[in-house]
Amino acid sequence: MKKSQLPQKICPVCMRRFSWRKKWQRDWAKVKYCSKRCAGNKHFTNDESSHDFAS
Repeated sequence: MKKSQLPQKICPVCMRRFSWRKKWQRDWAKVKYCSKRCAGNKHFTNDESSHDFAS
């Protein structure tokens, strides 16, 4: 199967598309985030994550 034919979802934190991976084979229905980083920042929305909090 070509990568373009794999199921895709949109990460609610970074709003990027991510594709199915073999390691998510059993849990694809439960996968919400594209990465561990986004899962750790799940309390931030896309608007909040684009702000610079260091200033």
